[in-house]
Amino acid sequence: MLKKILLWVSIFFSMVTCHVYSDEAKKILIIASNVEDMGDPEKHDARNNLWEYAPPYHIFVSHGYEVEFVSPSGGKIPFMMDPLGISSYTIKYEGFLDKTNVSLSPGQIDVEDYSALYIGGGYGTLFDVALNKELLGIIAEIYRAGGVIGSCGHGAGVFAKVKLSNGRFLVQDKRVAGFPNSTEKIKSWAKQGTLLPFLVEEQLEKNGAFVINKENIADKHEVIIDQRIVSTMFLPSAALVAKEMIKLLDQDEKLKQVR
Repeated sequence: MLKKILLWVSIFFSMVTCHVYSDEAKKILIIASNVEDMGDPEKHDARNNLWEYAPPYHIFVSHGYEVEFVSPSGGKIPFMMDPLGISSYTIKYEGFLDKTNVSLSPGQIDVEDYSALYIGGGYGTLFDVALNKELLGIIAEIYRAGGVIGSCGHGAGVFAKVKLSNGRFLVQDKRVAGFPNSTEKIKSWAKQGTLLPFLVEEQLEKNGAFVINKENIADKHEVIIDQRIVSTMFLPSAALVAKEMIKLLDQDEKLKQVR
């Protein structure tokens, strides 16, 4: 009887250990900007939009994923918008600021550690992330290895710049949603887009994407999925992007188990 008890205890702890190891092995990388303003005399705000980062972070960690942040310079990531709702919760209880105050630099990233990558909005990513060759290379490598990548708002402007090892742009021949030109040009946030290094929709089109925006889709908050790219135009759907990314990761995990 004692031997049977010890056997079952051994099996139980073996199962627990395997489960913990599996959880620890699941990592998602979030890329954000270090930029605070657009460099103009009026210092138009270019910080990351908290509402496009905190809700996805909450979705990822609540599904058992470890999340790490990386930025072009590493260190503290600046955010705009007040912490409300889920953003407030994840800051208070899930260590959001503990991670974003000490983000990693590109040289600290081992792409093999991550099964997915996410980029939110705010204008900053267009100024520094989209021009950072190391970060663009990290995105390309995670995608090449079978990873899922997601974006919200202006984050898709970074994907538009990513080139794969075969010379094709990551977004080429894929349906991708991003912040639309029509909205950019009527808003004062970046002086109708004149302060920006490029417009998201314009860059996506230039590099071969089939751009999805409020001009050609019934629901402007819809999440667009094409292969392993998950994107949306506007911030209310940021958390939905994260959820769809997890569904793709779960499907991939089930396929691996079948094999």
